[in-house]
Amino acid sequence: MEKIKFSKNLKTLRLNKKLSQTELANLLGVDQRTISVWERGICEPSFEMLEKLCEVFDETLENLLT
Repeated sequence: MEKIKFSKNLKTLRLNKKLSQTELANLLGVDQRTISVWERGICEPSFEMLEKLCEVFDETLENLLT
């Protein structure tokens, strides 16, 4: 996974949906700090979390990652 594109896409999708990091974290059942490290490209979500992100944003996995 290309970290820069994913992290940028995640932040853009979250802001477009007018969600805070905390709100997105609550939807996914993770801590806000997890969203922060994903958006900064420090680490990447599991495949299970990627699937949940696709559901939340109504996006394909391909669009989320590229």
